[in-house]
Amino acid sequence: MKAFLYGAALQWKLDLRSKTMLITCYVVPLLFFALMGGIFTAINPAAGDTLIPSMTVMGVSMGALIGLPPSLSEIYGSDIRKAYAANGAPMWFALTANFLSSFVHLLIMSLLIYCIAPAAFSAALPASPMLYFGVLALLIAVSLSIGSVLGLAVGNQAKLTMLSQLVFLPSILLSGILVPAGLLPEPLILLGKLFPATWGYRLMTAENFALENFWPLVLILAVAIAACCYMLKRLKAE
Repeated sequence: MKAFLYGAALQWKLDLRSKTMLITCYVVPLLFFALMGGIFTAINPAAGDTLIPSMTVMGVSMGALIGLPPSLSEIYGSDIRKAYAANGAPMWFALTANFLSSFVHLLIMSLLIYCIAPAAFSAALPASPMLYFGVLALLIAVSLSIGSVLGLAVGNQAKLTMLSQLVFLPSILLSGILVPAGLLPEPLILLGKLFPATWGYRLMTAENFALENFWPLVLILAVAIAACCYMLKRLKAE
């Protein structure tokens, strides 16, 4: 356990030096928040009621779907994986360490938005902070699980970048954070339900906890974990 915690802490420090993680987990989400927060509230002052959840969902999706996969692909798609195995590290070690490190970074980014938005844009705080952060933790975990699947499945960095964008863009455009989901055509509404951003945003903006928005996230998480276990087993057999 001490070795694992040391590895996770080391990975967290390495991610601080990673340009990809720095840009996708902090720079772009916070710049997007600073720009769009001003635009949204200037056009529609009522946008302040959902500004924190919408900007948080965008930042979490970017960090998980674009920031995490390249790090995993670099490890599991190269001889670095063999170096881990040669030193007695289990196959899941690098995945779990990167997952936990990314989780902490995305949580910090979300906390920054949560703290800055009320002062900068008069954004409304969630009615139930405990429920909000519980949903946030689940959303981060589910989004990172999908990013983990992408990172393990695709070894080519160019293909991975394209695939990550193909997952990230619909997550943002169809989740309702930019355009109300009710204004979208029915096929796009159904497509948006495949992404955790949609369900996470619904839970974050709902007045009361709704199980019908919670179970899809749990289902996506379970499927992604099963996919990661299968791919790790396949990589170990190679």
